Amino acid sequence: MFPLQETKPHIQELSIKTTIISRYAFTAVYCAMLNRHSAATEGVFQFQIPADAYVSNFTMIIGGRVYQSEVRPKEKRVKQESGRSRNKASGDASPEPEVEVFKMTAYIPGRNRAVFLLTYEELLQRRLGRYEHVTSLRPMQLVSRLSLDVTIVDHSAITDLQVLPLRNGRSTSSSGSNAPKTPAKPEPPFPTVVNKQKNVCKITFSPNIVQQAKITTSGLLGDFVIRYDVQRDMGIGDIQVLNGHFVHYFAPKDLPVVPKNVVFVIDTSASMLGTKIRQTKDALFTILKDLRPGDHFNFISFSNKIKVWKPHELVPVTPLNIRDAKKFIFTLATTGGTNIDDAMQTGSSLLRHYLSGPDASPNSVSLIIFLTDGRPTVGEVQSTAILGNTRSAVEEKFCIFTIGIGNDVDYRLLERMALENCGMMRRINEDADASAMLKGFYDEIGTPLLSDIRINYTEDSVQYVTQHLFTNYFNGSEMVIAGKLTNKSAELLHVQVTASNNDKSIIMETDVPLKHRQIETERHVKAATTAMAAGAKPPGSGFTQGVGAALGSVAEDFVERLWGFLSVKEGLRSRLRSQTSREREGHIQQATNLSLAYHFLTPLTNLVVEKPEVLADGTMAPAPTVSPVAGEAASPANELPGDIEDGNPQRPNRKPGSQTSSLRNTIGKAERRLAKKSVTISKTSADGDPHFVVEFPLSKLTVCFNINGEPGHVLRLVSDHKYSGVTVNGKLIGAPAPPGSHKQQRTYFSTITIVVDRPKRAYIEVTPKKVILDGRDRMVLPCHSTVAVESGALSVSIVGKSNVTVTVGGNISFVILLHQYKNPAPYQRDHLGFYIGHSKGLSHNCHGLLGQFLYEEVGLAQLPAQGDTKPSSVLKVKDRSVPVVQKSRRIYSGTQSVDCWFARNNAAKLIDGQYEDYLASHMFDTGDRPHGTNRM
Repeated sequence: MFPLQETKPHIQELSIKTTIISRYAFTAVYCAMLNRHSAATEGVFQFQIPADAYVSNFTMIIGGRVYQSEVRPKEKRVKQESGRSRNKASGDASPEPEVEVFKMTAYIPGRNRAVFLLTYEELLQRRLGRYEHVTSLRPMQLVSRLSLDVTIVDHSAITDLQVLPLRNGRSTSSSGSNAPKTPAKPEPPFPTVVNKQKNVCKITFSPNIVQQAKITTSGLLGDFVIRYDVQRDMGIGDIQVLNGHFVHYFAPKDLPVVPKNVVFVIDTSASMLGTKIRQTKDALFTILKDLRPGDHFNFISFSNKIKVWKPHELVPVTPLNIRDAKKFIFTLATTGGTNIDDAMQTGSSLLRHYLSGPDASPNSVSLIIFLTDGRPTVGEVQSTAILGNTRSAVEEKFCIFTIGIGNDVDYRLLERMALENCGMMRRINEDADASAMLKGFYDEIGTPLLSDIRINYTEDSVQYVTQHLFTNYFNGSEMVIAGKLTNKSAELLHVQVTASNNDKSIIMETDVPLKHRQIETERHVKAATTAMAAGAKPPGSGFTQGVGAALGSVAEDFVERLWGFLSVKEGLRSRLRSQTSREREGHIQQATNLSLAYHFLTPLTNLVVEKPEVLADGTMAPAPTVSPVAGEAASPANELPGDIEDGNPQRPNRKPGSQTSSLRNTIGKAERRLAKKSVTISKTSADGDPHFVVEFPLSKLTVCFNINGEPGHVLRLVSDHKYSGVTVNGKLIGAPAPPGSHKQQRTYFSTITIVVDRPKRAYIEVTPKKVILDGRDRMVLPCHSTVAVESGALSVSIVGKSNVTVTVGGNISFVILLHQYKNPAPYQRDHLGFYIGHSKGLSHNCHGLLGQFLYEEVGLAQLPAQGDTKPSSVLKVKDRSVPVVQKSRRIYSGTQSVDCWFARNNAAKLIDGQYEDYLASHMFDTGDRPHGTNRM
């Protein structure tokens, strides 16, 4: 053991940056700690995140080394340590606690620094006519540099913006009305700065140490709360389109209120004695005042026995009935155990009997509000039996909304009971203001406006649509639907909404112009990503600026990530509602695959991160040497393929004497094992920064060139849409240049998309983490596993953490190398390399940065010396003369060196036209653009 210093590390900086794009929030947390002592000290990074959010990345930088997290599936029946823990007492785990705590510990060497980087994502839910975003500011100590930046960008005008005073305690992060009421005009905490425009709003909070100390010296500042809404037009809602996905926000307004039939089922067991029953009574007294004429209601109390206020009926809202109900509530006394099953049977029977009678309105909304603070102790106590009995009693005629108070509640039972019966569950903490939270929960569901809502889209234009059938719509809430567009060239998307309002049937229809919506959405995303990249902390740090840029890159796909987020949530709910083990396993597998594809830490995944080893003298142990193994890439886990003339070639990290085969051979072996045939890879490729290599077999020449693109640009690599139906596009990301480099930045391929239009439209999208295959079925495959699949004319073979081979129709193949870094340097990014394997199926009219050379012949000529100039070489391409110099390039992850003739100046005169001619508008753009010609 090495000596540990008692004094905890000093937090030098805590910087939190959130960008909310159309209600989908991306948050990046940067925390820098300093160990001022000579002995190693344990650093604890702890951050509260909203319960509905998913962690999407975690990275540690300790002793100059980078430790990147990985999301993995949870093993069945094996309890594993995860970075994320629930804020709960020891007891039954709640599926929806109010907050969750992300906690990670690591030893920091003596007199050294550690940086923790956390990102998480969430979809803000609209409740009571507003969205609420909460950031926890609880660093547990005064911080030299503390800053919070929140940028809100929305397609609609931002309205009703409020920044509340710092909120302490364990109040909920999801509904403002559930917390104690704030003053009519709350003042934001000093020194908050708000810069509001029509569609963009920036809020900053950067208190210095003195200002922090005036709030508290403990470092527990509280929750920074922002509330806002957006302007809504009458009609079918707000639909946004981006990169082949759409999201539809629907929150109609100015509708007449639908009458409701409600039965309150209240726990009066002995454990409710004292504050709980008093606060419950206070809330019920207030709720009684809010019942509307036209509503019908009743009360049931339960402990060992069941007591019904008005047996066999629901009564209308009249002054006399309200007075009698208050008397019943006032006389409620606590005693005995908890008979949940009989209480639910009685309440369901009461409501079901009323609905079958002559007094019930056919279009009214019916619901049970059930409240308890404990587990079933009397009567039926098995959760499975209680749930089955409740389903049978409800008969899909009404919804159940459940509320749990305190720590001794079976929250899984309450959530399943609500989900299986079209309701929702809410938790109230032991020390919370139960009266205010109960009233707030009722306010959310107390004003139904629509029932039986169905939202449909053009059947052959969308797929994988999230929930689009809703039992009820309550005033102040919002329905959010996301899906995937199958026909990306379609001009219009037809949307139809049908619903019931009181005694009326409502039908709304419209045609959405997809291209126009895509342009509008891209404009707002650009504003958001610019703010993200500009706000990375700390200034001057290439790595953290890269985090801001990477977060911006994620935001550029926010509609797809929102779809993934909602799909995971839906899968988890479906898992709880499942009636058979086979159905449950199907939902678990689907939600797990999506969690891995989008790197979400969910109840089905673990977050794994390597921790540094600290020696007895307080220093860090040397980094282990990694040797490649058969079937895996020889170098991309550690090094970039380099260019010899740019400096020392970057070679694979090998142990002396270790034997490695070339990646070319490795891929061939993997293909023989998986697909029963090997794939030959040509040198024609785009890899690294990106470095392009083109092989001309007939001319026995190899030519190379660089493309200095901009982050975010999408390059056309192969364009043969009109003939073979194949298009390959690659998207660039940026990274800081290495120290001493002549370049200001590097760019790499972060995503490669292969679109196939024959015999049926399909595509494959490859990133360093996942492969999306969308042919006959949609499959999301993680890149860390070895697998081979086929879908129609497409087949994909993945060699885990090494390469992806895509075959189209048997006569076209591409190989994509996966360059991943275990402990990346600040200038390194996970990226892809693209190689053409088999091009026989591509036409002679094929174009693109690589495709245009597939069937060309070139010649090499020497120009004699003239005057003071030395002899030079020129390449003859399509009647053009291109000056070239000899160069050496490393390809196949640095395992092979190739001599080539290098064309300078962004391949001027070598390629047809200019760089700008090869820019695609998006990853699925198959449009053929006219290419200019270069002549001498």
